[in-house]
Amino acid sequence: MSNRSPILIANGQGFWGDSILGPVRLVREGPLHYLTLDYLAEVTMSIMQKLKSRNPEAGYATDFIEMLARILPACKDKGIKIIASAGGVNSAACMRATGDVIKKLGLSGIKVATVTGDDVLSRLAELQQQGESFKNLDDDRSLAEVAGKITSANAYLGAFPVAAALDRGADIVICGRVTDPSLVLGPMIHEFGWKPDDLDKLAAGTIAGHIVECGAQCTGANYTNWREIEDFARIGYPIVEAHPNGEFFITKHDNTGGKVSVDTVTSQLLYEMGDPRNYLTPDVIADFTSIQLEPAGVARVRVHGIKGAAPTKFLKVSVSYENGYKAIGQLTISGPEALAKARLCAEIIWQRLELDGVTFGEENKCVEFLGAGVCHEGIVPALDPPEVVLRVGVKDKDKAKVNRFGMEIVPLVTSGPPGVTGFAGGRPKATEIISYWPALVGKDKIKPHVELAEF
Repeated sequence: MSNRSPILIANGQGFWGDSILGPVRLVREGPLHYLTLDYLAEVTMSIMQKLKSRNPEAGYATDFIEMLARILPACKDKGIKIIASAGGVNSAACMRATGDVIKKLGLSGIKVATVTGDDVLSRLAELQQQGESFKNLDDDRSLAEVAGKITSANAYLGAFPVAAALDRGADIVICGRVTDPSLVLGPMIHEFGWKPDDLDKLAAGTIAGHIVECGAQCTGANYTNWREIEDFARIGYPIVEAHPNGEFFITKHDNTGGKVSVDTVTSQLLYEMGDPRNYLTPDVIADFTSIQLEPAGVARVRVHGIKGAAPTKFLKVSVSYENGYKAIGQLTISGPEALAKARLCAEIIWQRLELDGVTFGEENKCVEFLGAGVCHEGIVPALDPPEVVLRVGVKDKDKAKVNRFGMEIVPLVTSGPPGVTGFAGGRPKATEIISYWPALVGKDKIKPHVELAEF
């Protein structure tokens, strides 16, 4: 716990692949105390697990290491602490890579912590013996249905392990699977000494984290009134100005693009929203209907009045499993009656496959005509554009069938109707389908672990 108030917490990455300029500019263009970086999504964990199976030093967000090389000297000079869900399924390797960057930069005295305990892939059988069913939350299916196909299983940890790492003096905190808002809530718990029963404050910190978790989506990106947004190229990434009483402000650095208003913040608040009265996290249940928003100056919104309730006795678990194969290809078809020709091309593909004894059920086919209103089919009028992109795909348990499908797209260039003018990406090949299995596990079965090293 410190005597600092307020504290400034920015989020510079909304996902693995977000602009590296987000964190670079946040560090360069104004004051900060904490920089958070959110890299993980449900399918990301499975990808990382597969990478780790091939290389024991892989399985984390490599972009994080590249970005550190650009910002770490400035972060050390300015006293900015970094909190990232970059560890994926191999936080230890991510820590080692971080240490290598520190040494290459000629820096020293930097403390790096990992927060682990979320990866339960190797514990599934043990936990089931202890009474954890891992039934699918969406359809109540038994986990036995995907036995032998599971590629990753991670429980969502909360913010208190992040705060514990900061309490031990960490300058960089590398997390595995924690909830997205935990990256922001953790520093508040650490700085303000919030306890597990400070439910309204924890709910406020959770909502602050939710607002900024997708980066620039609360500062004007992905915003309906996009014409109001100036200078998208230099859009400012969001900053939380947090106070000990739970009140906070959403803002951005001066002289940056984008916009912070009640409307832009509200737009992000509605993102991935279930029951607004019961936003479930490991630390608290936040009531989004209690949120009070008001403008508080240029590019500054005050958020207050938030109420929270005690959390459940469970953690959510994200399980990924192999679910067959898919392949998708596309052709560009132009000229008069482009849409009619594209429809004919799709039919030719299915008919030629059938001639060779290969069939797919309708539920395993995908046919889309990009440019003819497919994104809002049934809502906008049908069009007859001068060119159409035919996007066609299949899925099946049989890899050979899926690969056979991929062989029938290119031939349409010379054995189909006129106007097939564009083919890109090579012959589509079968790739694995990774499906998502949401489940629960008792909190008492998961023990977060913090490890600290100094480089």
